Amino acid sequence: MSLFFSKGSTDFEFTLAELKAGLFDALDKIGTRKKVLVIPPDFTRSHSFAGPLTRFAYRYFGRRLTDILPALGTHSPMTETQMEEMFGDLPRNLFREHNWRKDVLTLGVVPAQYVSEVTDGKLDYPWPAQVNKLLVEGGYDLILSIGQVVPHEVIGMANYNKNILVGTGGAEGINKSHFLGAVYGMERIMGRANNPVRAVLNYASEHFAAHLPIVYVHTVVGKNKEGQLVVKGLYIGDDAECFEKAAQLSMQVNFEMLDKPLEKIVVYLNPLEFKSTWLGNKSIYRTRMAIADGGELIILAPGLKEFGEDAQIDQLIRKYGYLTTPEILKRTGENTDLQNNLSAAAHLIHGSSENRFKIVYCPGYLTREEIEGVHFHYADLNEMIKRYNPTLLKDGFNTLPDGEEIFFISNPAMGLWAYRQRFQNA
Repeated sequence: MSLFFSKGSTDFEFTLAELKAGLFDALDKIGTRKKVLVIPPDFTRSHSFAGPLTRFAYRYFGRRLTDILPALGTHSPMTETQMEEMFGDLPRNLFREHNWRKDVLTLGVVPAQYVSEVTDGKLDYPWPAQVNKLLVEGGYDLILSIGQVVPHEVIGMANYNKNILVGTGGAEGINKSHFLGAVYGMERIMGRANNPVRAVLNYASEHFAAHLPIVYVHTVVGKNKEGQLVVKGLYIGDDAECFEKAAQLSMQVNFEMLDKPLEKIVVYLNPLEFKSTWLGNKSIYRTRMAIADGGELIILAPGLKEFGEDAQIDQLIRKYGYLTTPEILKRTGENTDLQNNLSAAAHLIHGSSENRFKIVYCPGYLTREEIEGVHFHYADLNEMIKRYNPTLLKDGFNTLPDGEEIFFISNPAMGLWAYRQRFQNA
């Protein structure tokens, strides 16, 4: 087990040349490889700098890099426009499309007893460790998993073995891991590198995936003083150490702890990145510990056209809507469609305010009837953008001309915000 490269701090900024040099230095230490698979995130994590790192890996390996498998999870396949923006001129014949319902193999099964143990008895089902069959059958002597470590609603801190076991995972594994996190409690997990979901994935990695030649390339990304997204940390290794170092830095870079709860938060969702509430609800996940009881969350979503990235999940969201945890658990117990799609049930729990604060969606394409049909409040996008113009607001506290005070977030995927006492109590 090795840490091949480790550098980062809250004050440091990698140039692209330094990112390339860091990656090449790590790959030199790994030694000669004959057939390489790269697993970057998809476009929903385009800010991870995985695009440039994947291009650098191709420069290093050349024809030995035979396949690129974006870790789609349940997300929609990348469009050509997204491929161009994220991966540039990388040959398109290298890319493989992950199908989470069909293209998977089960490496092993985490025992139900272990799941019960780490969840304090809340769940006791077995968990299948599933990966895309390419990882097993492709004959690779290096699998390079690239991605950003950042606070995450399901796994506490994104990346490490999640990129493999969820990003290239199958329906049962994804469904059960998401549901596990939701039932255990999102606010008990977010921002914490060690939690029950991670424990289950770590068990799977140690017992069933140790034979796979995986090396993790982790970035930590934040804004500099000019407001530009920059890489502040790069950690490369073949075990948990590189993830733990990245998670420690991410908590300093991506986590904003507040001394008092916020009465009104306005979040902007870039239309190129956020087209569904499946993704756009990061506005809710990442701010829920910051919002005051009775507070209001306004989500400006010009690209919003659907609820689920997956057609079946979209139908379930429309059918049940975002209800409280007890209500969704009751419906899950009574309905086989939710039982067979536990990630949808988990998502409905994650997207609820638990009747504690008001969620107002301002969509570009969905109608008032559709938004209110899933139990959100609706507001007209054009009217709200006139009042809360994202081009005029700065991240953080803003006072409008009429004296109204709001807290603005330009990209909820880049961080976690919490009222200090609520985070500590969780």
